Amino acid sequence: MKITEEKLQEQELKAKFQDASQLGFGRIFTDRMFTMRYANNEWTEAKIEKYKNFTLDPSACVFHYSQEIFEGMKAYAAEDGRILLFRPEQNVRRMNNSAARLVMPTIPEEDMLQAIEELVLAEKNWIPRAAGTSMYIRPTMIATEAFLGVHPSAEYTFFVILSPVGAYYKGGFQPVKLYVEDTFVRAAVGGVGDIKTGGNYAASLMAGYRAQQKGFSQVLWLDAKERKYVEEVGAMNMFFVYGNKLVTPALSGSILPGITRASVLELAKHLGLTAEERTISIDEVIEDIATGAITEAFGSGTAAVISPVGSLTFKEKEYVINNNQVGPNTQHLYDTLVNIQYGRQEDPFGWVKEIGRL
Repeated sequence: MKITEEKLQEQELKAKFQDASQLGFGRIFTDRMFTMRYANNEWTEAKIEKYKNFTLDPSACVFHYSQEIFEGMKAYAAEDGRILLFRPEQNVRRMNNSAARLVMPTIPEEDMLQAIEELVLAEKNWIPRAAGTSMYIRPTMIATEAFLGVHPSAEYTFFVILSPVGAYYKGGFQPVKLYVEDTFVRAAVGGVGDIKTGGNYAASLMAGYRAQQKGFSQVLWLDAKERKYVEEVGAMNMFFVYGNKLVTPALSGSILPGITRASVLELAKHLGLTAEERTISIDEVIEDIATGAITEAFGSGTAAVISPVGSLTFKEKEYVINNNQVGPNTQHLYDTLVNIQYGRQEDPFGWVKEIGRL
């Protein structure tokens, strides 16, 4: 794919962050973005240009019928100066799966990877190097045809933006408190819960807001049909640890097939742990926490990587896990996965891709 690059003048460049500890998550964006347009059944105008506002018709399909998908991935600065991506081919594949589900055009995997890699290299000076920091990558596709009427758009914009980020949670690698939601639902089997589209996250906002008002970090969702089976957390897949066995809800069609989730399952087996995917009811979870059968719990996702869970609150009663401490398996999985991502440890899986140097 031919990508043109707009040259920016010195006075157009933003002031870069000075203190990596103040980065936060998703608040700072780099100088450039990648854009590409789809019309007349083809992708054209692939370019790296100045980060700027879009101009869209008020009747653009994305505003009215929510034809929108996105991905989340990261670029890491290794200690030796290499720039690393973690399993990027999985992200582009999942994005194309999301596109197909919402009747949007797919993009050749090699083209999407090329766009991401060239943009990251163009903005490599924005990649933070402090411990725990990275460059968050957000590929997105929106429907831009101007019309009112419920049918797929014929025009789209694909774009990629970058954000240097610190830890997803302000408290760092500390156990979080989850609220088990048994009234609202996030997604139903047969819907779009297994793809990354904004509507899923919009549907979660009310429950998430109420949980945060009560002092919880996130919501743990139950299935839409029976409000009985554990599904996922708002930004993470969920794992329960039984000694040396990991249990995570099976992908049912309403759970996002997380790339970190798949990596944890594979890594766990490599480390000598047992990994099991199955349906698990909230009643089983509560009972197993109470008896001590569940020894640890954590969530997994691109943003937080692995997030230990210290307690669940269900029907206004709190159930504390592992005395609200980070468990040894959670810590081991986190350390190993992060060390692979940053190139500090051997990668026996071939997950890490070097795309250049700082």
